[in-house]
This record gives sequence, C-alpha cells and structure tokens, in this order.
Amino acid sequence: MTDTPPSGSHIHLIAICGVGMASLAGLLQSKGYRITGSDQNIYPPMSTYLQEIGIDILAGFSPEHLSDRPDLVIIGNAVSRNNAEAEAVVNQGIPYISFPQGLGKFLIGSRQSLVITGTHGKTTTTALAAWVLARAGLDPGFFVGGVPINFGSGWDPGKGDYVVIEGDEYDSAFFDKGPKFLHYRPQHVILTSVNSIMRISIATSIILRTPFDGSWNLFQPREN
Repeated sequence: MTDTPPSGSHIHLIAICGVGMASLAGLLQSKGYRITGSDQNIYPPMSTYLQEIGIDILAGFSPEHLSDRPDLVIIGNAVSRNNAEAEAVVNQGIPYISFPQGLGKFLIGSRQSLVITGTHGKTTTTALAAWVLARAGLDPGFFVGGVPINFGSGWDPGKGDYVVIEGDEYDSAFFDKGPKFLHYRPQHVILTSVNSIMRISIATSIILRTPFDGSWNLFQPREN
C-alpha cells in the first residue's frame, strides 16, 4: 500500500495490546482515524491504556472482526501467517502493512528521522534524544518503547522537522522479514552497542537486501 488513508478512515490493528502497537493505536487516533483492534493476550497496562482512550479490544483472532471492513489493517510482528484473522485480511484483499511500516507512513512521513538502534540502551537513549530536541524548541515527533517521565507518554507526533524513534533489528512481520529500522528511513543514526546476534542480523540485511533494492542506501546522508 502506498497511499495514506485520509483522516477518518477505519484502521484495524491485529495484536493491538503489544506496547508498540497500543501506542501506535493512540497515535493514529490522535490523527483522527477510527481505530479498532484485536488480541488474545488482553491485560494491563496496555489494555487499560486502550480502554482509557476509548479503543475497544476484540478478544481473540477471528475473521468476524473484519465484518466492519477496515480501510487498512496493521499486523503486529507477533502474528503468524496461519493466524485466522490475518489470513482473512489477505484473502479478502484488505490493504495491510506492518507495525514499522505504519510508523514510517503515519509518524515519520517526509521528515528527518533520528533512529536509535543497538543491543542495549535504545529506550533510554531515544527518550534522552527526544527531550534534548524538545528543550531546544524543535518540537520533535518521537516514538519510544516506554513512557519517559519527562513526557508522560511514549509517543508524540510533534510538529517539527525531526522524528526520534527507537528502532530494533527484529523482523517487521510474517510478510516482511527485514529489520524494523529499515522502514524508518534514517537520516541520522545512534548505534548504542552491538552484540553477536545483532551483527548477524545487520549483516544478513546487507547481504539479502542491498543487491536487490538498495535498502542499505537508506542509511546514506540525505542530499540537501
């Protein structure tokens, strides 16, 4: 899917109770989208958060959850290909994207992204970087896998030219085995630390993607 749905469209999130997915749901709702979601693991704190902002959670995974046909479905990386609801999305031809694709589309857009990646320290460093830019008056957007005390929320769309985002090396979704951070199109990167597993993930990404679509060029400085 290439077009961004207009405000007011119906977006459905499968596996909505994950920390990242629930925060994305809140972000999308703040932009005027009508949000629904489903999950089989419904428990606090994210279930409480979703209830507090008025998003109902459908229990379990079922094709029936798509009876009110959404305009777009965002599928979490915890969802497998044989998930009944995900299969129904594919079979019914409903547009779908992964969680990191959603952040790239709805949060980053054409803005400059500062991606914090590495084995350890991503959440703390992301929160610190967002706070520095905010205190500098740059009003950054940000998305972090926690709730920074200084902000009181793990996300903010911001209105400035920069987006600070926590990016990891794990698979994006069952239909996209590339690491999440590739979808964030980083112009600036902070690499906190690297262990052997992450080195393998990055190396695999380079080997598999660079010859075919030049994805590694996403890390090159943007021309002004």
